[in-house]
Amino acid sequence: MAEQLGIWPQTVGKWRGRFVAQRLEGLSDEDRPGRPRTVADEQVEQVITKTLEEPPPNQDSHWSTRSMAKATGMSQTAISRIWRAFGLKPHLQETWKLSTDPQFIDKVRDIVGLYLDPPAAALVLCVDEKSQIQALDRTAPSLPILPTTPARRSHDYVRNGTTSTATRSS
Repeated sequence: MAEQLGIWPQTVGKWRGRFVAQRLEGLSDEDRPGRPRTVADEQVEQVITKTLEEPPPNQDSHWSTRSMAKATGMSQTAISRIWRAFGLKPHLQETWKLSTDPQFIDKVRDIVGLYLDPPAAALVLCVDEKSQIQALDRTAPSLPILPTTPARRSHDYVRNGTTSTATRSS
């Protein structure tokens, strides 16, 4: 029977034992072990609706488990479980973000120019940001060196008569 139904033989034995002992009453679902469910269906619906339809307050990026937990009064763990159960990933963006930097085109030309026509003996390093970290203000001065933080130095370089600034971690 277990093979035919695709379940464990122990499960078949448990249900047979219940039927022998209590007949049809033994086949009704019993209380499950562990703590009872504390998140109501309405709360789950609220989290899903907020995630899909509302932007987070005072932010221009995405919901995090912390911000959603604060907005709904639920725990981060509950939010994480709901998102996982429904396949929601608000940290993954499906849209293209356009830069509002007035010097964006000039910066793109400088960077692409280094790849297309590099100066003799040039070294081009590319460091991507982590997906969880947003560089909100690149012009802010660097903080003092901490034991686990690399030192940062700014260096000027000249390309086709224009001066640009590169930042290097050492």
